[in-house]
Amino acid sequence: MKARILSGIIAIMILIGGVYLMVSQQKDDQSVEYVEINDVRVPIIFEKSTLLPRGFIQLVFNGGGSLYDNVENLNAPSKAGLAELSALLLDEGTQNLGSVEFAKKLESKAIDLSISASTQTLSFSLEFLKEYQDFAQVCLLELLKDPNVSEGALQKVKMLTKASLLAKENDFDYIAKKNLRAIFFEGTPMAFPANGDLQSIESINLQDIKDYLQKNLVLSRLVIVAGGDMELDSLKKSLKESLGFLPKGESVKKPHISPRATLTSITETKPTEQAFIYFASPFNASIEENYKTKVMSFVLGGSGFGSRLMEEVRVKRGLAYSVYFSINGGSDLVNFGSGALQTGLDSKDEAISVLKEVMAEFIKNGITQEELDSAKAFLLGSEPLGEETLSQRLNTKFANYLRSMPLDSHKQDIAKITDLSLEEINEFIKAHSEILDLSFSIVDEGKK
Repeated sequence: MKARILSGIIAIMILIGGVYLMVSQQKDDQSVEYVEINDVRVPIIFEKSTLLPRGFIQLVFNGGGSLYDNVENLNAPSKAGLAELSALLLDEGTQNLGSVEFAKKLESKAIDLSISASTQTLSFSLEFLKEYQDFAQVCLLELLKDPNVSEGALQKVKMLTKASLLAKENDFDYIAKKNLRAIFFEGTPMAFPANGDLQSIESINLQDIKDYLQKNLVLSRLVIVAGGDMELDSLKKSLKESLGFLPKGESVKKPHISPRATLTSITETKPTEQAFIYFASPFNASIEENYKTKVMSFVLGGSGFGSRLMEEVRVKRGLAYSVYFSINGGSDLVNFGSGALQTGLDSKDEAISVLKEVMAEFIKNGITQEELDSAKAFLLGSEPLGEETLSQRLNTKFANYLRSMPLDSHKQDIAKITDLSLEEINEFIKAHSEILDLSFSIVDEGKK
């Protein structure tokens, strides 16, 4: 009876995913538009939606993310945290109005303007009611032209950033994760923490911020993501007229990151009552095989209590409070597997041993038909949930664009997962024994 119910649920979930795929493929415009500004073809990812009288415009500058804080000279003193610090500074309003008055100006028309730095990009995100679109765009332009790049604003955001870093000195998950990043990506820009450390934040001065903005706020790095109750042609016209003040600049060259391929480990002693264990391994699959990677990752350690690792390490043997392992196979920057487990101090070594055993058996023998069916059901059935809102759909399209894939590549992956056979996925799993080359970062109390 239980097996029949499970089979029925799986069939329904697959059907939901299949229907969603067919409908979405019929209605979605998956092409990238362009607007020419000062002889630069600026890409626009756009989706019209009249469900609500609202609009969304995001100016994304590729190259403004934390990845590029140290990319030019890895041997020079670290400037880790420069991108995130700059984003915080840009949130301090304009020099003319300051942070408080600029915020009041936005709030008067229910406008949301936020700035954020990710791994690769610096983004200005603008949300507004349709009737205030022109006013909202004027506010955005004011910020771009007259950011509050002042010594006072810089000292404020530096103080807040250092306070946050100090608070994390007793966050053992953060420490283990940071240490893993340092050893696993050693010799690459990704070895540095995105939010920097106390020394790097203190070293960043106003000229660093000005140089960062001058280099990144340029047309050659700009991608526009927009949608809502607006017309594409009129948006193109207004952006062409309003963004002409930005310099052409130079486009960014994306670095290729090679994580550590040989085993290593690091242990830091802290006054903790449990062991915090983070681990990572290289993964060498192509981006075109990402649909197989999704299934592999889901079954091994990415599906919570249904995963192989959770079942073997926690449920059957009680060796961990939690355990997961996910594999990123969809990036043109770097692909790798990473995970974590928390366990008792006295069971740390046994938990690591079992983790390795389970992963080795997984590579050797692959997955079962039941596991494949469950993975398909979840991945196909959950896809519509990730595209319920306009912002979700636009963010997904932009992520695909950023990795040089078709805007609907996530939907193409779902179609491929539907047809994936047990033989194909197991052949793929067995070909990637490199995930067994695990590097570890451990935080424990250091008792023998």
